[in-house]
Amino acid sequence: MSRARRVLVVGIDGVRLDTLRRVPTPHLDAVADAGFLTPVTVGEETPTMSGPCWATIVTGVRVTKHAVWSNDFSGHRLGVFPDFATRLARQDGRRTYVAAAWEPLVTVADGGPMLRRPTRLTHHAPAADTPAAWEEADASTVRDAVAVLTHEDPEASFVYLGAPDETAHHLGCGDAYEASVAAADRRLGDLLAALRARPCYEDEAWTVLVVTDHGHRDEGGHGGGSPVERTAWLACAGPDITAGARPARPVRHEDVAAQVYAALDRTPDSHWTLDGREVPTVPRGVLLDMDGTLVDTEPLWLEASRAVAAAHGHHLTEEEGAAVLGRTCADTAVALARLCPQPTTVAGLETGLEDAFLAAVEAGVELRPGARALLDRLEREGLPTALVSASPRRVVDTVLRTLGGEVFRTTVADGESDRSKPFPDPYLKAAARLGLPPEACLAVEDSPTGVTAAEAAGCRVLAVPSAAPIAPAPGRRLRTDLTALLREWGPEDRV
Repeated sequence: MSRARRVLVVGIDGVRLDTLRRVPTPHLDAVADAGFLTPVTVGEETPTMSGPCWATIVTGVRVTKHAVWSNDFSGHRLGVFPDFATRLARQDGRRTYVAAAWEPLVTVADGGPMLRRPTRLTHHAPAADTPAAWEEADASTVRDAVAVLTHEDPEASFVYLGAPDETAHHLGCGDAYEASVAAADRRLGDLLAALRARPCYEDEAWTVLVVTDHGHRDEGGHGGGSPVERTAWLACAGPDITAGARPARPVRHEDVAAQVYAALDRTPDSHWTLDGREVPTVPRGVLLDMDGTLVDTEPLWLEASRAVAAAHGHHLTEEEGAAVLGRTCADTAVALARLCPQPTTVAGLETGLEDAFLAAVEAGVELRPGARALLDRLEREGLPTALVSASPRRVVDTVLRTLGGEVFRTTVADGESDRSKPFPDPYLKAAARLGLPPEACLAVEDSPTGVTAAEAAGCRVLAVPSAAPIAPAPGRRLRTDLTALLREWGPEDRV
């Protein structure tokens, strides 16, 4: 069963990036470790104030489009460029939820609301403009949000925490400010626990984004152009991102809304004229399948299987041929033994398959589109890379003479793990040899069998189907060929 995609965005106002390095924030760290945390530079044309920055974050367009230039939103163009919660609710009929204490975000105060028409709304205004009152308002906001996230089913949610920003304004960026940041992290932990407490959590694929709008001067305050005011950050984790990944390009605030749409598999309409884009990431390690992914050997394997089957009295149907793709010689031999009418042994079939396939490979193989460019780039960048194949070692070594084995820190062939694909063992072994957890690795596969193995190991998957179709799923990206991955990573000097 396909898992339902869901998104939670937590906005924490006014948290300096350097403060995160001093203050224990275990819940934010958990999000970063499961995905990434990266600096975000507020755009030069954007005032370093909450209104303009949050408008850019939730709409996905820059200040020149949404026209929120200060903390008074009068004159805005949010009807033309709505926030993601409103757009998803109004245009797609999706259930969305917003929880915030700062009045202009959700009420008509000061030209608001910024978040105009979510399906569900929670608002607890602070009783006074004091740090203590803001802490209580955030606590009330999160209590309501926990109940909604646990017992209801919003597909996209935005929860805003304002106490750290207000504390810095009143008391500067000292001990009280750091304590407020720590409290915000505990509230983030409550929200994450609410997701895990959902009755259907195991059937869902959650993307979590945590973002701040701007920094603060040491004495408190912002609005200027200093680096500390203009430096924000984004943490993001989800089924489509490998653990410990790094963004392949600089990230901007306008990318947050685009990331929300991508996490929900919602392709933005070109008429939205979004300025943001989904954030491409580079994994900590890459695990590459061989046959059909790097080299065009799937037709050779299929022909070898057909020849061996025919030699023993059976003509493989298209369905039977598709079923052997990505399978080992041993597994295919077992299948053929059940199909072939002429008496034979599994061992004899396995030997015949390996010999026929090896002979075809030795006659020459062609690389798949983008394979050479990808291998060259992986080698130049020193990204830990392994080859994970269901082919016998003799075949793998023959292909390596064409590919060049320098890029691979390790290779795993059939019979070199306890079980072969579609079991996870080959991918688990390859990741362990690279010294990485499987969830930090991107597996690149062309067959349903290989995809099953990689996902069972916990890897994120890039699927480039060759001879058999592969359905989309959370944690699995489908592309036509390997050149798409290189395009996503962008020029090397930006990685």
